[in-house]
Amino acid sequence: MVALEHPEVVVIGGGPSGSTAATLIAQSGRRVRLFERDHFPRFHIGESLIPETYWVMERLGMLPKMKGSHYVKKYSVQFINEHGKLSAPFYFVEHKPQDSSQTWQVMRSEFDRMLLDNARDHGVQVEEGVRVLEVVFEGSRAVGVRIQREDGTEEMVPCQVVVDASGQSTVIQSRMNLRKWDADLKKAAVWTYWEGAYRDVGRDEGATIVAATAGKKGWFWYIPLHDDLISVGIVTDAKQLLKNRENTDLEAIYNEQVELCPGVKSRIAGARRAGPFRVAKEYSYRASQAAGDGWVLVGDAFAFLDPLYSSGVLLALKSGQLAADAVIDGFAKGDLSGSQLGCWEPDYVVGMNRMRRLVLEYYDGLSFGAVIRRYPHLQGLITDLLIGDLFRPELDEVFRCIDEFKRSNSAEAEMAMS
Repeated sequence: MVALEHPEVVVIGGGPSGSTAATLIAQSGRRVRLFERDHFPRFHIGESLIPETYWVMERLGMLPKMKGSHYVKKYSVQFINEHGKLSAPFYFVEHKPQDSSQTWQVMRSEFDRMLLDNARDHGVQVEEGVRVLEVVFEGSRAVGVRIQREDGTEEMVPCQVVVDASGQSTVIQSRMNLRKWDADLKKAAVWTYWEGAYRDVGRDEGATIVAATAGKKGWFWYIPLHDDLISVGIVTDAKQLLKNRENTDLEAIYNEQVELCPGVKSRIAGARRAGPFRVAKEYSYRASQAAGDGWVLVGDAFAFLDPLYSSGVLLALKSGQLAADAVIDGFAKGDLSGSQLGCWEPDYVVGMNRMRRLVLEYYDGLSFGAVIRRYPHLQGLITDLLIGDLFRPELDEVFRCIDEFKRSNSAEAEMAMS
């Protein structure tokens, strides 16, 4: 392919957020170059898609490819308490009887490559094995990027907009010191893959399972993939999991947590490990701003939220879509300022914070079943949150009732002690 000498937009990173933004901007007729430092396929965690990803994938033209794929179909999510008791499934289709209520469990190396190839199909010039060394500024405005190819040669690529989708390496966020760690979500994760582990059948085969550990101090994800693989990982307090230890033997740490989780221990008994142990720590954060003149952050380059409810790919796709629309509108209006490129940020952060609140309530030990029993009208709204339909103000009724529920329980406990 002949290189685009003067792209209008440069996208840093070819993960879901970068591929989404690049594809949608290219669909509008703009010239887009995307630089990805790795060669796909490459490993990435975050395999469980939630239903609201459907609408972005529809715009991307990805649905026919997903429907024809070998990915395990996901119809629900289930929870296992600390004693090993399995909840009834939250079947998405019973809440919203439409195509979007069936989603998939994906191998991210394959899924991300599908998205990147889809960007190519829509006219994005994708270049893999290229590092973006820096975003070049004139004053406060981004005017291009400096890249380095695998042979060591460097090049300045001018453009009008830089979309930073560089993931947790956060090119612009790091340069401008924008990262704010989430003090309430200092968690760590250790995970691996298993073959021959327990799998449900029928429409429960693809259910994501969230299993609490003893004392509800952590939780395991249990995600069935194709080719007889199950992704199983523990998330808990970072200090508890990794620090103040004589060693950081990941296998020993993982096995210790399995012993605290009967819901997972019984499911992997007799299974064969099919991958190395991997670790991530202290990973919830957000940038203090999503955009500036000539630049915008998307996906993990803007924020990362604890993966309890599998929101990672949705937030990547959604931020990529919203930023792309802001870029497209900005070109149409002749306004590529930070206020225009980041016009989506306030509403997006409100939606992301709704998911964050749901995560915090789980770690605080709240029983959503008990809340629903007291407030039956919340069941649909809580299911909306679980499927990723985060961006409607009426969802805040859930948290109003949760606050009322907690105040009532606290008052009852005080009366019992008096």
